[in-house]
Amino acid sequence: MNKTSVDILQALNPADYFTLAIDESIRHEQMPGNLCALGLTLNRQPDVAKLCASIIEFLQQFPLASASLQQRGQRFYWCQRTEPQQVFYQHHCPATQSETYFFQTTLEQIINQTATRADVAPIEFHLLSSSDRHIFVLRWFHPCCDALGAELILRYLSTDDTTQRALFDQPKTAPLLTMQLGKYRWWQNLQFFFQAYRYIRQLDQYQSIQHATLTNPPKRLRVLSFTLSEAESVQIVSHSRRLTGMTGTSLYYIGCLMLALHKLEPNAPGDAYLAPYAFNLRKQKALTPLFGNHLGTLFAQAPKSILTSRESLFAYLKAQHAQVIKQRLDYAFIPVMWAASYLSLSKHAQELRNSYQTGTERSSFWFSDVGQLNYPPHSFFEADINSVFHSCQITSPPGLALLMCKYRQQLTLSYNFVEPLFNEPWIKRLHQLMRAELLD
Repeated sequence: MNKTSVDILQALNPADYFTLAIDESIRHEQMPGNLCALGLTLNRQPDVAKLCASIIEFLQQFPLASASLQQRGQRFYWCQRTEPQQVFYQHHCPATQSETYFFQTTLEQIINQTATRADVAPIEFHLLSSSDRHIFVLRWFHPCCDALGAELILRYLSTDDTTQRALFDQPKTAPLLTMQLGKYRWWQNLQFFFQAYRYIRQLDQYQSIQHATLTNPPKRLRVLSFTLSEAESVQIVSHSRRLTGMTGTSLYYIGCLMLALHKLEPNAPGDAYLAPYAFNLRKQKALTPLFGNHLGTLFAQAPKSILTSRESLFAYLKAQHAQVIKQRLDYAFIPVMWAASYLSLSKHAQELRNSYQTGTERSSFWFSDVGQLNYPPHSFFEADINSVFHSCQITSPPGLALLMCKYRQQLTLSYNFVEPLFNEPWIKRLHQLMRAELLD
């Protein structure tokens, strides 16, 4: 092993490089980069001593969690740090400060923290506490893992049984995207590549609708989360199955957001909504891979002309999705991700964002359906998890992302938005319309 590779822990897979290209785009806008977070709102102070011990064991078991992202030649690798880095932080609300102000500003500081790629910690843990409220936050640098990987990390921390802990990230596997590519011959992957390329060209025939106010540069990411009641959540699931089927839940959420945005600002410039979203390649309940991104790409698009009819919109989205599955376009994007990983970061970011037809921003908003979080209610170091929320940095435009998840049969909608492209009153109006659309 040569001297330059002795400290390398892991190379980036094509989906990791995809998220790193997003990081490049965000940093170009003078924002912190591709930082994401998963927050747990707790009913009491967790056992901090046990939590610290578990974090230390986690770092010892998985050195990549405290690695440094380094560029070697044209490629990027997770490398061992020369000095240990602090990854667990406690934040206490001062007696002279309001709880609302403390939690809002502290969360914003965590998700807007600025550091170079080499210095940013892949994983950080934060415990925010006041006399009545407690929030635990896992903040990750997106090339390190995806949302399901972050959930697996929290499940590892709160698993007491050493035998069960040993099952995490075992057996070691290659990146799931690489394994998917290996299922086909080179000429089949080439066919997939051109299928996906033609499909992107087809999507780009419309100019994407944009709602962001772009007169001022982006300054900070904000998050507003809303948890619906169990009765509302059950009703929404029923509506989604009726309109989009058992496997089309994400389409229902995306379609409702399109309708809500159109009602809020019907004259927003553009011809159609285009929303990128992802599907996970892990098997259900799999505990591996823990690190890296193991996601394929999907798109939902709807022209403005059909947004006046709810039934027409969902019929259109269902037909589009059926075409994608029939033609295996969901997996066709994997060779595209592989090929794009050989581009420079700036070129990759440009290809991701800019429409081939217009040269303008391709995405109207970002969407992620994290799905059901598999957490027992009393599992986090003696504390009960009341609710959860998610956060992600966003390019500007679109400057808007909706991250959805379900915990204890309740849906949570986390609106991530970049100020001053959007503001809190605008997001609250959007949520009221979104909630009405979800509940039909």
